[in-house]
Amino acid sequence: MDTPATGTVRDLALRARAAAPAVAAASTVAKDAALRASADQLVRDTAEILAANQLDVDRAVASGTTEQMVDRLRLDGNRLAAMSDGLRQVADLPDPVGTVTAEWTRPNGLMMHKVRVPLGVVAIIYENRPNVTSDAFGLCLKSGNVAFLRGSSGGLSSNLAITRSIRRALPENGLPADAVILVDDVSREAAVDFMRQRGLVDCLIPRGGPALISSILENATVPYVIDGDGNCHVYVDATANLEMATEIIVNAKMQRPSVCNAAESLVVHRAVASDFLPLAASALKGVELVGDERARRVLPEVGTAVEDDWSTEYLDLKLSIRVVDDLDEAIVHINETGSGHSEAIVTEDRSAADRFTREVDAAAVLVNASTRFVDGDEFGFGAEIGISTQKLHARGPMGLEQLTTEKYVIHGTGQVRA
Repeated sequence: MDTPATGTVRDLALRARAAAPAVAAASTVAKDAALRASADQLVRDTAEILAANQLDVDRAVASGTTEQMVDRLRLDGNRLAAMSDGLRQVADLPDPVGTVTAEWTRPNGLMMHKVRVPLGVVAIIYENRPNVTSDAFGLCLKSGNVAFLRGSSGGLSSNLAITRSIRRALPENGLPADAVILVDDVSREAAVDFMRQRGLVDCLIPRGGPALISSILENATVPYVIDGDGNCHVYVDATANLEMATEIIVNAKMQRPSVCNAAESLVVHRAVASDFLPLAASALKGVELVGDERARRVLPEVGTAVEDDWSTEYLDLKLSIRVVDDLDEAIVHINETGSGHSEAIVTEDRSAADRFTREVDAAAVLVNASTRFVDGDEFGFGAEIGISTQKLHARGPMGLEQLTTEKYVIHGTGQVRA
């Protein structure tokens, strides 16, 4: 019978650390069976999970939360089925644990191997995204890690129901229920405590906005990987196919505006601004547009952009527009105002594309494609734990490999050092 994962943050961190050896040692067969059983259990518990989610949604609506943020929080049968399918997809992915990434033999006969091993206890702190609960568990388990989770107050009922469901499925497959632990204390003090479990937590991954990231930078005493905000740009170059560019900006902005890989800013070469901006504005119906002086000469009906607009992640149907003289200015603007997440160029000029991909400092750069493709599933990683905007130890979508580290395994025949 499952012992509920309740207690102080420290108590729960100790339980997570105690479960780590068994999870790390689990075979691929056992992990995959547990993932598929958890997927089935989520489906069986659909009514319970959706009822819990409705409580969260009702509270969010009553408190005046924006529709875009409520959309992040809301679950339905299709989204829950997608979460279940996500666990099955992770089960089907190759297990990175035990993979030999390099091997060589030294002149003295020592055989050197670099081998992928789990991190141990991976802590994830996240905002109102209940799907992160199952996504994080799935990737952590497949990579041999304990998932130590702390969601927001707004998604607590949903997260508790999802975690209860998963924990029911684990012991019957030979894995400890504590392979996934959710901290149910959603106070700020508990959040800070969660960030300070040095010696028990091996890696902390935040999934949230600037306030959460600032708190991590100020308070964390454990190693962390920043899943930062996504102030993503689409740059339309002088040689761009304007029909293609229109389709890309519409998709990047409107397909799902509340996610981190949605475009927040449109940058346009002056040579095509007068032709392209009316096309884009017409296609971006329902999007609030704000622009610089040159953009407003072409589109006088749009609002005036202020300095903060260039560095704002709207997560809503709003887009800033800037007209630039050339590729040089576009690259400088993007590097100065972007968040290092995902940046796209639309161009028919190979040399411009090469410069953009080489000189723009971001986790992902795209040529003639929407920023919405910067996603673990689209990359073939399965469900992602987040998108790192830092450079160590992972950058970009974090899938299974990014949740492992490497150790050296050395085989000898009795060698001693002279």
